[in-house]
Amino acid sequence: MIPQEVINRAQRIKLLLMDCDGVLTDGRLWLTADDEQKTFHARDGQGISVWHRAGYQSGVISGRTSTALDRRARDMKMAYIHQYAKNKMAALHECLAAAGVSTDQCCFIGDDLGDIAVLRRVGLAVAVADAAADTKAASHYVTTCNGGNGAVREVVELILKAQGRWDELVAQVTVH
Repeated sequence: MIPQEVINRAQRIKLLLMDCDGVLTDGRLWLTADDEQKTFHARDGQGISVWHRAGYQSGVISGRTSTALDRRARDMKMAYIHQYAKNKMAALHECLAAAGVSTDQCCFIGDDLGDIAVLRRVGLAVAVADAAADTKAASHYVTTCNGGNGAVREVVELILKAQGRWDELVAQVTVH
């Protein structure tokens, strides 16, 4: 059962931001000679697509840089991609200003200590199930799914159901 406070917060959300490693991925890094490889979950991608179909924007604020994230974020048509963000609060404020939303209208999904400052500032702070304990403590909601295993999709579904939009948007999903 999702607490009413979380539902109330979710009803206001218009912008979805997240960390990458440990949220969109399971946190493991495959280092190659040229770059790093990451694995992304298709259900998270479907959730982000439904989120965009609702007319909302999304983005990533990551402390690392990788071409894999750049490719995935662009494939998913994410509006905001902040890589090598050593000051995640500054990146958050840039995203909020560009999207024209308040902190109360923003959800951030994180997994580790570098996400706590942002989690403490946004309207809906979410930690993935396998997040660090301190990160979970700074969040309004902790997913049942681990990072990289459908946690983003879970958050999208939670928000859109709280807004009464999930069923209408799922009915529009087509298989390609």
